[in-house]
Amino acid sequence: MFKVIYLNDNQTTMDFVVDSLIEYFDYTPESAEQITVDIHEAGAATVAVLPFEVAEQKGIEVTLNARSQNYPLQIKLEPETVN
Repeated sequence: MFKVIYLNDNQTTMDFVVDSLIEYFDYTPESAEQITVDIHEAGAATVAVLPFEVAEQKGIEVTLNARSQNYPLQIKLEPETVN
């Protein structure tokens, strides 16, 4: 399982982030807005934990969508550590 992590930047709009969380990760508008605030305040936040192939595909789809709108949104994947 891999964490999908959104990294904050000063150019990608909060509206784009909210919309991407709703569209690609099936969040409610309220949940998406709270996660977006968390990303903004903390600098990054895990938005999903998924099997590698699914996490990678969603990361690519969101990144391509961001680039098509000239946003520099960065998404990284990290293995989920189980303690």
